[in-house]
Parts: sequence; structure tokens; C-alpha cells
Amino acid sequence: MSEDSLVQRAFTTILAHLVETGRAPHYGELADALDISMEQAREVQRGAVAAAPIAGYWLAHDTDHIESWAPFSNVPTQYLISVGGVQKWYGQ
Repeated sequence: MSEDSLVQRAFTTILAHLVETGRAPHYGELADALDISMEQAREVQRGAVAAAPIAGYWLAHDTDHIESWAPFSNVPTQYLISVGGVQKWYGQ
């Protein structure tokens, strides 16, 4: 599998996890989902953020934890997103 393909799978997996659970996955959860090591997941997550520096994807300062993944925020904001009466997401 190419590195580009793995980065694309990370984008999709992180977004799907946010849609399903209302929060971003930890890179350990990303590792399980992608069937790779935790260190590989941390690196591919960093690669995904670096691939789209102005597109709304970033990590919390000095950490490897997702703070925001467009269009969602992993930290509470004033932008509540509800679908079908269920509110479990925050927007950027």
C-alpha cells in the first residue's frame, strides 16, 4: 500500500469516526482501524495534517491529539451541529 493511500484512508477513517461518535479517534484507535502500529498511526495522522495545512485539519498544540478535522471540532465550540434532533458534534 502506498503512503498516499494510507494517508487517504486515515482522512476517511478519522472523518467517519467523528460522524459516528461525535469525537475524533485517538491515534491508538486509528491504528486499530487501519491495522497498523500506534507509531505508524501517529505518523500517518501527522502526514494527513501536513498534507492539508490550510484545509482545517490540525492537532492540539504540542500533542498528537486531533483538535479539529474539517468541518468538525474535537473540542467544544459555540457551533453546535445537530442531525435529526441529535447534537453530538461541534463545528469549526
